[in-house]
Amino acid sequence: MRHVELPQARLKRELRATALLSAPLVIGQLSSMGMNVIDTVLAGRHGTNTLAAIGVGAPAWSVVILLCVGVMMAVPPTVAQLDGAGRRSEIGAVFRQGLWLALALGLALFAAMRVAPGLLAQFIAPEVMPGVTGFLNGISWGAPALALYFSLRYLAEGVAWTVPTMVIGAAGLVLLLPLGWALMDGWGALPEMGAAGLGLATSIVLWVQVCTFALVLRASKRCADLGLFERFDAPDAKAIGALLRLGVPMGISVFMEGSLFVATALLIATLGTVQIAAHQVAILVASATFMVPLGVAMGTTVRVGQAAGAGDADGVRWAAKAGWIIGVATQTASALLLALAGAWMASLITDDPAVIALSATLMLFAAVFQYTDGLQAISAGALRGLKDTRIPAYVTVLSYWGLGLPVGIFLGGVGRTAEGAVAFGLGWGPTGYWVGLILGLTVAATLLTWRFVSLSSRDLRPVTSSP
Repeated sequence: MRHVELPQARLKRELRATALLSAPLVIGQLSSMGMNVIDTVLAGRHGTNTLAAIGVGAPAWSVVILLCVGVMMAVPPTVAQLDGAGRRSEIGAVFRQGLWLALALGLALFAAMRVAPGLLAQFIAPEVMPGVTGFLNGISWGAPALALYFSLRYLAEGVAWTVPTMVIGAAGLVLLLPLGWALMDGWGALPEMGAAGLGLATSIVLWVQVCTFALVLRASKRCADLGLFERFDAPDAKAIGALLRLGVPMGISVFMEGSLFVATALLIATLGTVQIAAHQVAILVASATFMVPLGVAMGTTVRVGQAAGAGDADGVRWAAKAGWIIGVATQTASALLLALAGAWMASLITDDPAVIALSATLMLFAAVFQYTDGLQAISAGALRGLKDTRIPAYVTVLSYWGLGLPVGIFLGGVGRTAEGAVAFGLGWGPTGYWVGLILGLTVAATLLTWRFVSLSSRDLRPVTSSP
C-alpha cells in the first residue's frame, strides 16, 4: 500500500531541506554584505567626508552588483531544473556559456564605473567628489571578477552545493579588513589612499575569491560528473541568448529594487552631508538584515527549480511555503533588532551625534518594511525557480519606480535653495524617502506573491528539452 505523507511531516521535511540549503547562502550573503559594512565602518573612522564618499560610491557600486546578480541569476534555475530532471550531463555546457556572458558583463560594468564619477559630479557636493572618484576607480577593477564569481557561485548553488559560497565569502571578509585598513590609512611603504584604498582593497579580494572558487570547482568530486572544465567552448550565441532571455528580466527585477535604494541615496545626498551619512548608516544595517531573506530566497529558487524540473507541482508549492515560513521568522528577529538597537548599531559606525540620531530614526522605518521586503524577495526567488521572469520585471518597475520613488521624492524633497529651504517636495527629508521605500516594497510583495500562487496552482511537466 502506498505511503501517504501527512502535511505536517511534509512541511517539516521541506523546512529542514530549505534551511540546510539556505543557511550557508545566508552566511555567504552576509559575508558579501560585510564588505560594504567594513568599507563603511573604516570610512566612518577615517572621517565624515570619507563616510559621505562611501555613502555615494557604495550605492553606485551596488548598481554593478545588482546587474551582475540579476543577469547571472539565469544560471541557478537553469542548472537546478536540469539537475531535477536528471540531465546533469548538460550542465557543463551551460556553465561555460555562462562564463562568456559573465566576462562580457564584467568588462561592460568596468567601463561604466569609470564613467560614473563624471555623471555623479553633477549632483554631489564638490568636497565629497574626490573620495567618490577614488573609490569608484579603485573598485572598478573588481567588476570582471565580480561577474565571474557569480557565474561560479551560481553553478554550485544550482546543484544544491552551497558550502563554498559560505566559506569563500567569509574568507574574503577576513582578508578585506586588514587590507582595506592598510590601503585607506597607509601602512609601511603603502601611502594613505582614503576612500580610493577601500575600493582597491575590495577589487583585490574579489579576484582572490574568484580564483579560489574556480580551483574548488575544478577539484571537487561533487561536480566531477558535470565536466565543467573538460573542454573549451567558443561563445554560442543561441545558448547565451537563452541565458539572457531568462537573466535580463531577472536583472531588471533585481535592478529595479536595488536602484530604488541607490536613487534614494543620491537624492538624499542633495539634502546635506549629515543626511546622506545617516542614510548610509541606516541602509547599511537594513541591507545586512536583508541578506537573510535573500539567502532563503536563493535556497527557495533551487528547491522550486528542482521540483519544477521533475514536474512535481506539490513539491513546488511546499518549497515556497517553507521559504515563506522561514522568512517570517527571520524578519521578526530583524525588525526587533532594528527597532530596539538602532542607535547602538549606528554608534558602532560613526561618533557624530547628529548622524547617530537620524540613523536611529531611519532604522525604525526599516523595521517596518522588514516583512514586506522579505516576502517580496522569497516570492521572487520562488518565481525564478519556475523561470517566470517577465511579469515580475513589470511588477518591480511599477512598484519601485512607478510608486515608491515618486512618493519618496514628493515627501522627502530634493535639493536646497540658497536660503536653505528644500527646493522641491514637502521637505520631510530622509524619512519621507523611507516612506516611499515601504510603499514600493509592500506593493511588490503583494503582487509577486499573488503571481506565484496563481502559477503554482497549475500542473507541471518534467523538463525534457534544453533551456
